[in-house]
Amino acid sequence: MKILLSWLREFVSVEKEPDELASDLSLLGFAVDEISTDGTETVLDIDVTTNRPDALSHFGMAREVAARYGLALAPIAPSNEALKHRTRARRKDAMVEIAAPDLCARYSARLIRGLTVKPSPDWLARRLELVGVRSINNVADATNYILMAYGHPMHAFDLDRLQGGRVLVRRAASGERCTTLDGVNRSLTPDDLVIADAGRAVALAGVMGGLDTEISPGTKNVLLESAWFDPVTIRRTSKRHGLHTEASHRFERGADIEATVFCAERCIELIHELAGGDVDPVIVDAYPKPAARHPVLLRRWELSRHLGLEVPPEEVERILYSLGFLPRTKGRTGWTCTVPSHRVDITREIDLVEEVARHYGYDRFPLRLPATLGEPSHNTPNTEKDERVRALLLGLGYDETISMGLVNASTEPYGGTASVPLANPLSEEAAVLRNSLVPGLLAAVQWNLNRGQQNVRLCEFGNIYLRESEGYREPPMAALAAVGTVLEDSLGEDGRTRPSPDFNFLDLKGDLQQLIEIFSEDECQFVPDGLPQYYRPDHSARVLLNGTTVARLGELSVIESEKWKFRGSLYLAELFLEVLYALPTRLRRAQPLSRYPAVERDFSVVLPDSVSFDAVQQVIAALSIPELVAMKPLEVFRAGSIEKGRYSLLLRITLQSGEATLTESELTDRSARIMQALESTLGARIRISG
Repeated sequence: MKILLSWLREFVSVEKEPDELASDLSLLGFAVDEISTDGTETVLDIDVTTNRPDALSHFGMAREVAARYGLALAPIAPSNEALKHRTRARRKDAMVEIAAPDLCARYSARLIRGLTVKPSPDWLARRLELVGVRSINNVADATNYILMAYGHPMHAFDLDRLQGGRVLVRRAASGERCTTLDGVNRSLTPDDLVIADAGRAVALAGVMGGLDTEISPGTKNVLLESAWFDPVTIRRTSKRHGLHTEASHRFERGADIEATVFCAERCIELIHELAGGDVDPVIVDAYPKPAARHPVLLRRWELSRHLGLEVPPEEVERILYSLGFLPRTKGRTGWTCTVPSHRVDITREIDLVEEVARHYGYDRFPLRLPATLGEPSHNTPNTEKDERVRALLLGLGYDETISMGLVNASTEPYGGTASVPLANPLSEEAAVLRNSLVPGLLAAVQWNLNRGQQNVRLCEFGNIYLRESEGYREPPMAALAAVGTVLEDSLGEDGRTRPSPDFNFLDLKGDLQQLIEIFSEDECQFVPDGLPQYYRPDHSARVLLNGTTVARLGELSVIESEKWKFRGSLYLAELFLEVLYALPTRLRRAQPLSRYPAVERDFSVVLPDSVSFDAVQQVIAALSIPELVAMKPLEVFRAGSIEKGRYSLLLRITLQSGEATLTESELTDRSARIMQALESTLGARIRISG
């Protein structure tokens, strides 16, 4: 909103320098983005928030300035000079009917006849130009001048071009058309509110007038409209037709319903001053259900509790009175305030507290913390578990990232279920709620790789949003992504000396196993099926714990890697924290190291291809050998003397007792039990043991 300083001073005699005034307005909540001058006039470009339509005018801003500095606000009543030029009432020429009272609560109109349409005088055109409005003619400019002065939009119709000389405010018919002032012939729907005459729609209510009834050089008689329209309807119409005007900007935020008659009076007076003519004395004011002003109680102790200091009562009353709230003292309780019609943002006591705080001055508040009321805050049920998981991943080299919960609809395939769309998205890039953490995590990896980072390990924690038959669910998730080498090249550790320096599936599997061990002592299973298509087949798995899927991991598919332009293999894991956090965490237990030596035994066994290492682990673990402390695969071999459909696995078993050194007979017994279990349960053939 551009405010002309000389125009502002017509309403309030403020003598502050522009810089000081701009600073004070910013403290009031109206950030001044720019101060410009052409040598004679100063213009303040002010950012007015959407909840303050009352400040979208010079008078509205003057009201704030007057309250800030304790100055008097100039009276704004029309001079009634036009009364001398009123003709005999002809009510039939200004007949108004509201067919949609839920969308148009008030419609006021004035008539003026015999005027002369011509260019506006220089002073008027100059003022409009300085605040960003193009001069058109003296009648149209008068409506724009009153808009910028008092904030209420109006529109002038050529009365002779209104069929039947009547105005009907109604919903548009389906498929009805109207050519607006910009020359576009628009197709309307019943969701659009229109101003119509006896035969057609002549304007999009609250947005833009129609070309058929515009003011032209030949116009002699004018009907001036000053109305109040439903903000939601105007906002939807404006967005649907791609029309954002000065009028729609104000109507969609909430116009002052009590300003229609006053602004029409002031505007008709200005039109008469600029264009001559005879003013019809009839004021048409269709107001089926007058709006009631609601009182709000502001209590002294609530004011002190929120602000943390005692504001003098006389200062509270001065501020509220200056802003139009008409405070009435209610004993020792506080003040009963009547909310003025122009303050559509004031509904509760806390709103009045904010008004007092703004004008008393935030810079006058002491720098101290408020007293704590009630019970101290408590951690959420999963805080400890969440901290342990994050600490582990940080120790494993993963950096945490945060991505937006609002995403593009194209990310839907990663979630496997339909995304939850927003009813009113800000853009196509933020049209749905995410149903997976994967896209945001992959975007973060891509961003890092594009900026020269070769080894990237990231994790993310957050909710996803799922639609279900009975409503919606927001389960917590975690996701990991890694690409590059396991170790960075350095003086003491050259990653290139490793046989396989690149981060691979087994590295990610190990990280995931350590994480799951926080919650359970049971061995988890890795199942290579039931995975989404963005995982590479045969390079991925689901993680089962007690038969329930707690995670999935694997290499990103070739198609997805090409889409994201990843040059190396990227490994991905997703954890279902809702399932994982339902488990208790393992107690941290320490035990002394055994004083007796450990013994390693290697087994070379031939197994069917259908037998996984997970199955081998389960069979050996089921023997419950107390001295068994570790087992790990060393080598997998196919071809040679190994028949087709089978493979050779070199398995190392570590045995150690905490009570005595294991004897050869004990080692032989344990080895025999292991070999017998593998042979009988898995159909293994023992090649070598020792």
